[in-house]
Amino acid sequence: MASPMRSLLTDPARYLQSFRLFLEKSTEHQSMREFMEKQLPTLIASIGNGKSTINILSVGGGAGEIDLLILSKVQARYPGVTINNDVIEPSADQIFKYKERVAETSNLENIKFTWHEETAYEYESRMNAEKKSKKWDFIHMIQMLYYVKDIPATIRYFHSLLEAQAKLLIILVSGTSGWETLWKKYGSSFPLNDLCTYISSADLRRMLDSAGLKYQFYELPSHMDITSCFTEGNKDGELLLDFLTETQTITFADAGDILFAAGLLVTRTIRCFHP
Repeated sequence: MASPMRSLLTDPARYLQSFRLFLEKSTEHQSMREFMEKQLPTLIASIGNGKSTINILSVGGGAGEIDLLILSKVQARYPGVTINNDVIEPSADQIFKYKERVAETSNLENIKFTWHEETAYEYESRMNAEKKSKKWDFIHMIQMLYYVKDIPATIRYFHSLLEAQAKLLIILVSGTSGWETLWKKYGSSFPLNDLCTYISSADLRRMLDSAGLKYQFYELPSHMDITSCFTEGNKDGELLLDFLTETQTITFADAGDILFAAGLLVTRTIRCFHP
């Protein structure tokens, strides 16, 4: 009998609903903001040296909350310098919210925003078809490698677009997190359908070592309150469980075992790559 479960990504509206609830119930963005405040200024200290324009590429920019924080740090390090900020984001809804956020934010006069409603693969294919290979001073890929079919090829492509002294920043689940435990133990039961890949920093490290790429990494702890997942019929709990498993319609009869394996501690890993 076919599994009643299907990938959460087949329902974009529910995915965004569950994602926003995840942000509300977790310290995900707080941990990222702390990293951007304390670590990012040092990492971007050389990307714009001697340049009148800094080119930044956001791959999977979402609604722009973290993007704008990154841009504020670049502005602070290079005051008055023109910034071209291109965003690759397949969700029209997220792009709309990103544009709203930009319109409501002050001190962005020296930043030019360009949005591309497409996936990373579609962007690469379009650039190749147009025989373009624009170089970038800073590229960031925040929580998006899970939705790439060929992760090593994607990393190689965007790494090849880096200027001298440029940086590639990747944020994804840590190989020592509850997410990793959950996905490794139960991932084979989830309906991926080529829409999602359960990858962690441990997997990524093996890929980078195999490709001979140098990298630095930072581990940042974050937590998520999953109490509602254990209350039968709780709508928030159902949404959070959907997000944890990237799956719709998983039964609560299975939820106890799965979430016990996940635990309460969620750790995301931030990796900074050099050309």
